[in-house]
Parts: sequence; structure tokens; C-alpha cells
Amino acid sequence: MKKMILSALLVTGSYMAMFAQKPEIMTSTKEGWHKIGETTVDFNKETDELMVMGANRFESVKIRVDKAPINMMSYEIYFDTGDKQVVQVGQEIKAPGETKVVMLDGGERNIKKISFTYKTVPNYKDKKAHLELWGYKSGNKKSASK
Repeated sequence: MKKMILSALLVTGSYMAMFAQKPEIMTSTKEGWHKIGETTVDFNKETDELMVMGANRFESVKIRVDKAPINMMSYEIYFDTGDKQVVQVGQEIKAPGETKVVMLDGGERNIKKISFTYKTVPNYKDKKAHLELWGYKSGNKKSASK
């Protein structure tokens, strides 16, 4: 009986955690840089994830940080085709600051989600970092039809 209750609690907790992530919904298809999503790095965990829905086709991405620095280890870009691109960063990003622009493997593609791995950077004010993910849409109709 205890095992059954414990199993039910684990399933419920996993289900709630899975759907607690608020998806980011893109509506613009215009050429240029667009904010895909944002999160606050609370330093209680060392991973975070942004789900992307809607007009999610991008050619390149970059990360902006403000309020506090973070030590970005890497991030993984998951595409709707099932494959992923791993981007190794391995550096502290000052606040305000941003990573270099990363071109997506295969050109403009649909992004399903992005998973971040970072480490806490101690700061004297115990500020939480604000992370924004930006994507570039080329507006290239030819690559959009692939």
C-alpha cells in the first residue's frame, strides 16, 4: 500500500513538474532579432529549460544576461525534427552582457526547446540573474520551405 501511494505521488509530482514550465509562444515571422523567452536564474538549480511554440523558426541564437552574472556552461537546442545542437559556452557572462551569436546547424530551423546548464556566480548582493534567449529570423522564404 505504501509503495502504491509513493508511486502515485511520484507520478503526480513528475506530471506537475513537466507542465510547470511555461512555454514561450512566438507570433512574429518578421526578419530580425526576436526575444524567444526569458527566465530568472534562481541559483537553487543549475539547469533550466525554455519551451518554444508558434513561429519558432530561427537562423541563429544568442543569450543576454542582466542583473547578475552567470557562469554559462552550455546549452542544448532541440529541434522539431528530434535532433539537437549542443553549444559549449564555458565562460562567465557579465551583467549586462551576452554570448556570441551561434548559427544553427542546417540553417534556419524550428526550435522546440532550449535547455541551459550554468553554475552560480557568487555576488555580494545575492541578486538573481535575468536570462533572455534571442533568435534571428532571416525571413528567407527559400530556407523556410525546407
